[in-house]
Parts: sequence; structure tokens; C-alpha cells
Amino acid sequence: MLHAHPRIALPPETRFVLPAYEGRLAFGDLAERDNRAGLARWITGRKETRFHELGLDAGRVAERITDGPPTLGSALGIALRAYAEEHGKARWGDKRPAYALHVAEILRLFPDAQFVHLVRDGRDCVASLLRMPWWHRGFHEAVATWAQVVDTTRTYARELGPDSWYQLRFEDLVADPEGQLRGVCGFLGEEYAPGMTEPHRVAGMAVPARKTWHRRTHGALDTSRAGTWTTGLTPDQIRLSEAVLGERLTSYGYELAGAVRPDPAELLRYRRVEVLRRAAHAKRRTLDLLARVREPGPVACRPAVG
Repeated sequence: MLHAHPRIALPPETRFVLPAYEGRLAFGDLAERDNRAGLARWITGRKETRFHELGLDAGRVAERITDGPPTLGSALGIALRAYAEEHGKARWGDKRPAYALHVAEILRLFPDAQFVHLVRDGRDCVASLLRMPWWHRGFHEAVATWAQVVDTTRTYARELGPDSWYQLRFEDLVADPEGQLRGVCGFLGEEYAPGMTEPHRVAGMAVPARKTWHRRTHGALDTSRAGTWTTGLTPDQIRLSEAVLGERLTSYGYELAGAVRPDPAELLRYRRVEVLRRAAHAKRRTLDLLARVREPGPVACRPAVG
């Protein structure tokens, strides 16, 4: 929907922003041109980054990164800006569900970033994950993921405030796309564009055909996607989901089915998964803080010269 705006470009989901940040020490001091060239090759020349899905001239983008400002955020911004320019857009963004847990890192790279957070019924999110061909972590991990995202983004919303953080519900978006998108545009300081309610007209450019699980983006808005958990989850899964997500769900206006309490043994299995997941995230944050001490220079994006 945002990519359908005449001034905003959002690419297909890439895989270079967070991996580049997490591995930033390996690129060395970006004040050295050779190191910027190495970073440019890492971004544009590896299948894992999915840069090739942007449809850009890798050599030209790599050259711009090499000639650009000596920070990681600048290099990443150049790649995303090139995508916007290719589509004749003035503003660029990026989207990945994983960003919800890494807002602090993104702000280090792009201090002026604005965040649009789309909330969806956690039960629908769990049911959706279980249908994905790439999801192999099971039901409990899916529930724990949504719980952690909610808890983390609540904190970010309070800390960043309304100038940098905008939140809307998926269900409200599909029910009233124009009204909700007008709110998003107001937050971004842009005029609303009617074409935003017809994202399928640009989905062929923004969503690779191989992503069959996103095939609905190639069609009109579908209100039936709300409430799929009623048929996508088993009664036992609904009971556990509501037991552990209940307060979070109701805080966003979602009604509970009133399911009975889950089996205590099942609840214990979930708690173990939740503890391990949050411990792993805490470990990553600690490693990030240690890496910051060793950074050879700033990481924040700088305006390109010329």
C-alpha cells in the first residue's frame, strides 16, 4: 500500500540491513575506500542479501556505496535510495517483520527513521506462521514470537512517541483502507493518494512471484483474512493462545473466544520455549553492546555529497 504512493518506495523484503549491522565489525573501518568497496560487494553481490530482487544495476549501486559517506547506515541507505529512484520516488523505506525486535539498531543506522507498526490479531499471526513453508519452529514458538513483539513494540511506542511511531490494526486497515491510510500519510507528512487502496496494481513490481505465500498482494484487499484463526487453529491451540496472549489481545481490542484453560503440561512447554526465546534475544542485545565498543567509527546514515 505504501509502495503504491507516488512518493514512497518500499522494496520486497531484503536481507541485508540487519545482517550487515550484526556483522559490521567484519567490514572494518569504512573511512577506508577499500573497505567500503568490500561492503558494497557484500550487499550487491550475494544471493543471501536478495539485492538481486530489487532489479537494480549492482555495479552502479556498488560504485555509489564505494564513493559514498563512510558509515554503514549510509551504504544501506544508498542501496534503498537507489530502489526509490528506480521507481521515480522521493522517499524510501523498508519492511520486515523482524524489524519490530530491532528498532534500537535501526535507529542507530537511521536516526530520523519513522516507524509504521501494523498490529494483527495474534491468533491470526500464529495461524499464518504455521501455514508458511519456511516456518519450522512449531506452534509454541509462533505464540512466543507474537508475545515478544507486542511487549517490545509497546516499549518502543512509549519511548519514541507519536512523531516517530505510528500504529494501526490490520483488521481496521482492510475494513477502512482509505481512512487508515490517510492517518498513515498524515503521520509521514504526505498527501493521501487514492491509488494506495489498490496495491495489487504495483504488487507485480514490489513482490517477487516466487513468494507464493504473498499471492494475495496481487489481488484486491481481502477482508476474509481477518479471523482466520477460528479455522486455522485447533481448539487446543486456541486455548493456549488465549491463555498466554489474552491480556495483549484485549488491549488491542480483540475479543477472546472464552476458551477454557489449557492443559498445565502444555502451558509449561510453552513457558520453556518463551524463556529460551527471550534469553536468546537478551544474549544478542548483550553481544551488540559489546560490539559497539569495538566499532571503528560511527554507523549512522549521512547525506550523500553531490
